[in-house]
Amino acid sequence: MTGEKARVAELRRQIAQYDYWYYVKDAPLVPDAEYDRLFRELQSLEERHPELQSPDSPTQRVGGKPLEMFAPVRHTVPMLSIRTETDISDQGAVAFDARVRKELGVDGEIEYACELKFDGLAISLRYEKGMLVQAATRGDGETGEDVTQNVRHAVRQIPLSLGDSVPEILEVRGEIYMRRDDFEKYNEEQRRLGLATLVNPRNGAAGSIRQLDPSLAARRPLKFFAYGLGEVKGWKPKTHQELLDRLEAWGFPVNDMRCLAKGASGLVEFHRRIESMRDQLPFDIDGVVYKVNSIALQESLGFVSREPRWAVAHKFPAEEQVTIVRGIDIQVGRTGKLTPVAKLEPVFVGGTTVSNATLHNEDETRRKDVRIGDRVIVRRAGDVIPEVVGVVQDIDSKRSEDGRFDLYAALNGKCPVCGSRIAREEGEADWRCTGGLFCPAQRKQALLHFASRRAMNIDGLGDKLVDQLVDAHLVDTPADLYDRNRLNLGTLSGLERMGEKSAQNLLAAIDKSRKAELARFIFALGIRNVGEATAKDLARHFGSLENLMRADEERLMEVRDVGPVVARSIVEFFSEHHNVEVIEALLDPHRGGVVLEGEAMVERTLAGKTFVLTGALTISRDVAKERLESLGAKVAGSVSRKTDYVVAGENSGSKLDRARELGVAVLDEQALLAMLEGNA
Repeated sequence: MTGEKARVAELRRQIAQYDYWYYVKDAPLVPDAEYDRLFRELQSLEERHPELQSPDSPTQRVGGKPLEMFAPVRHTVPMLSIRTETDISDQGAVAFDARVRKELGVDGEIEYACELKFDGLAISLRYEKGMLVQAATRGDGETGEDVTQNVRHAVRQIPLSLGDSVPEILEVRGEIYMRRDDFEKYNEEQRRLGLATLVNPRNGAAGSIRQLDPSLAARRPLKFFAYGLGEVKGWKPKTHQELLDRLEAWGFPVNDMRCLAKGASGLVEFHRRIESMRDQLPFDIDGVVYKVNSIALQESLGFVSREPRWAVAHKFPAEEQVTIVRGIDIQVGRTGKLTPVAKLEPVFVGGTTVSNATLHNEDETRRKDVRIGDRVIVRRAGDVIPEVVGVVQDIDSKRSEDGRFDLYAALNGKCPVCGSRIAREEGEADWRCTGGLFCPAQRKQALLHFASRRAMNIDGLGDKLVDQLVDAHLVDTPADLYDRNRLNLGTLSGLERMGEKSAQNLLAAIDKSRKAELARFIFALGIRNVGEATAKDLARHFGSLENLMRADEERLMEVRDVGPVVARSIVEFFSEHHNVEVIEALLDPHRGGVVLEGEAMVERTLAGKTFVLTGALTISRDVAKERLESLGAKVAGSVSRKTDYVVAGENSGSKLDRARELGVAVLDEQALLAMLEGNA
């Protein structure tokens, strides 16, 4: 169960991170297929182990958070997502139909409403007495963002009024999107004016609606399709087809490629037909959607977790093209991860021109044997992140045998951004830069971690402020936070949303953090694999930062729960001179002025001795173990020839017998306490 619990926690962490970048930042980190795989794995684990279910799990919500720039809107009827059928073959449609008939207990054919799956931004339009009063994004499904002004100004297809013959309250759900030809025309004009272009139609639509200035949003060529309802008072359609027909009659644009289909065969035919004409459509889609047509049957089927049982999204295969690798660059991520990226002969795939594609890591690049000059298959996986699928093995091609990719050799063992050494832990796929405190690529992440509540606890130093400080070159390393020539009332007050009072509070918090516990400071350094608990153990064991920085791997592994991987991470961190320079600047009285309040160094008089505790003791086992370890001893769980002492309390069992058999010295509790006092 421990393994499943840890895996659930890791999946929730990953999915929350991916949700944030996808819904809030509009910058997806992984393909849809990978996100769906992780989400299904989490769902499966929670279904098998109900005791692991939690209200804060991503399976209990849609994902994402409202942006601070717009007022939050609470959806009266949640904007729930639709399950994605991952089997892109005909069997995906067949499986959905089988599930529906099984749930309903029906042997005959079910009638379905079939639609396109648009690639844009989901929106909810609220009408009261026929007048548009509010437009809101999906957000996290429960709470979205108020984008009424932008919708009014930018999407002319959306009616501002519907007349009198409409329900008292009507919430229309649909998709704001951008046509491909409009997207190209817009970018062409932007290039002519020397202005920034849009990345792709989907991001163009989402980014336009999230513009703070409605006049800027109005310049973007946005369109809208209606496909569903939220809250409604005064009308209830009998079928989904009736719903769409009525919306169209009220003046909403409804895609005319929708149709009704009977049974699994009808769904398969629709999926095949739309896929065959996908490239000819004037806008991007990434699949089709099937919905049970009868509203009564929809209500009977209901929902499971965050998804309706009566609907499914059936995706298409990711689009692929062949192009040539012109070079391989290595990018450094916010956490120091090094990612090889193929520089490609530009190719149009997945609705956009692709000139870069991820190779993920060195092992994956070698597995696929990608080399400069190769013809490769490029997939815009999930229609978001381009990746190299594999090499086209031409019969007549001649490849150099010494052309295999070697990341370490390509970089001469140094980070391409800061020149620090790169390292890779045993069993890991990723190389990482070891200059965490110094590397420009990792600055923002390092500063946020350094200032976090459990580290140096600099209240008020959040994401947006760190972005401004780094982008304005006011802060390059954590030591710069304490440099009053860089950070002072004048420089801080001039930043966006940073008044004089906020600046004073931040400076006070920074000054307060100058007196720091040794454990907090160690944790704040952001050493890979060193968490809060390990930082405390290191501080307790070594007593000073100087002792810790001088320790080799063997001595580090004497610390509780510190194994080879953690020990190696610590040694690598302190052996990187860039990190040491930042630490020295932090502790320099004339620069950072940080004063560490660590525990006094205890003489390790029991170093190299192994103890085993057995039976009932009046002091707790944890206290006895902690005191022994503080003196350098190791506390083992079983008796062997390497054991030096067995401490036997009342009702000692087989461990005491084993000690006598091996001739190991046996201590009672009083002898143990005397030894601890005498060595303290």
